[in-house]
Amino acid sequence: MESKLNVILLAHTPDPEKVVASAAKLCYSSADIEDLTEKQTPEKVKAFLDRLSNYGHMSPVEHISFTFGIEGVSRSLTHQLVRHRLASYSQKSQRYVAEGQFHYIVPPAIAEIPEAKALYLKTMEADQKAYDTLVEQLTAHHLKVLTAQGKSEKEAKPAAQKKAFEDARYVLPNACETKIIVTMNARELLHFFNLRCCNRAQWEIRECATQMLKLVKPVAPTLFADAGPSCLTGPCPEGKMYCGDIQGVREKFKNLSK
Repeated sequence: MESKLNVILLAHTPDPEKVVASAAKLCYSSADIEDLTEKQTPEKVKAFLDRLSNYGHMSPVEHISFTFGIEGVSRSLTHQLVRHRLASYSQKSQRYVAEGQFHYIVPPAIAEIPEAKALYLKTMEADQKAYDTLVEQLTAHHLKVLTAQGKSEKEAKPAAQKKAFEDARYVLPNACETKIIVTMNARELLHFFNLRCCNRAQWEIRECATQMLKLVKPVAPTLFADAGPSCLTGPCPEGKMYCGDIQGVREKFKNLSK
């Protein structure tokens, strides 16, 4: 079954921009922390964050975090996502969760070509049949072994199924849909957006990163005002791999929240 991307902002640091401004202000103030935070009006917070960005003083940005629920994405995407190591991840396990009638992602380029899509869907169906058959055969094998070792059928059956899932999952494709919860601090998020909102990023993670950016912008508009690919605020860093549409990219992210 085909699946579609869905990104949810599950949680974030309360009053995130005030937290960042207070942390940064502390570096240059002798005031007590409580007094310092009470004096942070919305106007002062915005002005201070603007200055902070100009200074390139980024460590205070690490004090706030955002947690996303992401589903309708492929294992191909999450293999890329977890390479961003300054983050926390919890992903649906193929070892403990059966993939009966697994959902899958269809790349747009394949969906546009009828013959390619037909072959792709046929392959997904074949993978599903192979997985189901392997689970059945492996479960029966492990159940026989475990009961021969003296375990009751009630005890042996879930253990046999778990062992079956462990090995049957090897036949599942990268297209297999997965779900993941991701927590990043804002500094890592800004870096993530620099890389993954770029036109040079793989299409699926680019779409995911753009949806994440749409969700955090209203929560911390000053902090994420210029968030997105690196070319929004400077030259393209891709050199000869430049996408050729810097103006189009800038226009897209300028109007992202509209």
